[in-house]
Amino acid sequence: MSQPEPAVPRPAVPDPAVPAPAAPEPGALAPAAPEPGAPASALATGGLPGGHPTAGIDDTVHQRHRLGILTITAEAQRADFGQLRAALGLTAGNLSRHLAVLEEAELVQVEKGYEGRRPRTWVRITSRGRKALAAELATLTELVRRHSGAGG
Repeated sequence: MSQPEPAVPRPAVPDPAVPAPAAPEPGALAPAAPEPGAPASALATGGLPGGHPTAGIDDTVHQRHRLGILTITAEAQRADFGQLRAALGLTAGNLSRHLAVLEEAELVQVEKGYEGRRPRTWVRITSRGRKALAAELATLTELVRRHSGAGG
């Protein structure tokens, strides 16, 4: 008995009855999340009409330790590395990595220096960081508003 030959996949043939999706105009960009500091209406919908508030969440800011760094530095003029490490329960290496991500996004500024003979690292939130934090808080506030009294 001979074995049946395996089916050879054929390239998909477009169905002429189904219209092809419209091609984007040259140079057109995909919709992006709203910029930090955008109006609350844009933030609450992710910048898209009818969008869900979670579409506007910036993962760089939303990660819990980075959100903690931004909120602590927003409350103080500057925060000491040791204070941040203790407050957030992070190792020095983990905190350094989170600070590098925030610094690369220009959300915080890291300053190294000395206090007496002791080396110190201070962290300040930037104006861009304040806007990003405000956008995150507006999005979370909108989520809470939608779900408060929802019951269940």
